[in-house]
Amino acid sequence: MSYLDLDLDLTEEDKELRKAAHRFAKEVMRPIAKQLDEMTPEQVIAKGSPFWDFMRKGYELGYHTVLIPEPYGGMDLTPKQQAIIYEELAWGSVGLTVAIGVAAFPAFGASLVAEQDLIEKIIEPFCACRDASIVGCWGITEPDHGSDTLLPFYPSFSDPAIKAQCRARLDGDAYIINGQKSAWVSCGTVATHCALFCQMDPSMGHAGGAIFAMPLDLPGVSKGAPLNKHGQRDLNQGEIFFDNVRVPKEYLIAGPEAYEALLEITLSATTSLMGVFSAGVARAAFEEALAYAKTRVQGGKTLIEYPTIQEKLFHMFSKVETTRRISRAAYIYNQNTSTPAEEYSLVAKVFGTNAAYEVAHEAIQIFGGNGLTKEYLIEKLYRDARAMLIEDGSNDTLAIAAGHKLIKTYPRLDG
Repeated sequence: MSYLDLDLDLTEEDKELRKAAHRFAKEVMRPIAKQLDEMTPEQVIAKGSPFWDFMRKGYELGYHTVLIPEPYGGMDLTPKQQAIIYEELAWGSVGLTVAIGVAAFPAFGASLVAEQDLIEKIIEPFCACRDASIVGCWGITEPDHGSDTLLPFYPSFSDPAIKAQCRARLDGDAYIINGQKSAWVSCGTVATHCALFCQMDPSMGHAGGAIFAMPLDLPGVSKGAPLNKHGQRDLNQGEIFFDNVRVPKEYLIAGPEAYEALLEITLSATTSLMGVFSAGVARAAFEEALAYAKTRVQGGKTLIEYPTIQEKLFHMFSKVETTRRISRAAYIYNQNTSTPAEEYSLVAKVFGTNAAYEVAHEAIQIFGGNGLTKEYLIEKLYRDARAMLIEDGSNDTLAIAAGHKLIKTYPRLDG
């Protein structure tokens, strides 16, 4: 089912990209996501699993390089086009969208500084990959540190009393890394590379961090079991352990002097993209409810004939459209400025994921008991949407951080 895009500046290329992504989401992602949802976490990532069929097909189409600039082998997309594609993919499956999105994270992080060693060792090989043999992950969350690692420039972020569980120290021509990243690392147990965010200067708290784009086949790296979850079961997540791992200097993206600023830039992209994904999930739930209401007969007439159902659908539709507008606008703005307005990305994430969950919840109400069964897609959409309220930062914590940021930055005077 298509939708009316209120953006009158869409080009024919924009529309064709949307059609192609929607076709892939419908024909490849939805059937595979359903299969994976019913598997164990071990079966999801096993050799021969449909997960790998999805990844290979996505790589063949270049969707793993959506975030990578064209000079390094990326798809040469505008931020608007990136958002359009990601909404369609998330309509198909948000879990699989996160998987192929985070696969690019080491290369994406490396592209922010574009050092020659990183271009040759990380970015170019990843972009050239078409068989999903190179898969990245984002190693930031830790067993004792979750959303608090995503609060650059918040007072607690530079508290030296807060010690990270994964640390790096310089040793000659390399860094020695010890510690653990938690079970919530997306693609954590299947990744070949990691965008590792860890602590280098403990006297600066979380702000004393470092970012590496590193291979995970180095001695001392090990992985835990894949996580068994309620929602987004098609997305692999799991722990990564570092035991005196020696990482050559050329894999360093940034140290403590630039960590907080680069983290804010990164989060301005990821949190607004969570809003973009939310638009896809919310739209999927709305469309399922609308189609069901048109055919389900109760009390001698179809559900769609009842004013209460019409009202529900209107409010669901409103949340879908509002989510698309704010998340796309925040993403485009922050991709086109060197000084991100992260508070708008946080609005996109918090409002968008809440909206997706609320729309899926209302859809369940329209489906009634049928909505709780595995027979209908809405049951999976509801679980997937619930996960998004915590994914990439708990909404409660992110709202506090955004409120603090607003106190310092609002109003932003243009020019």
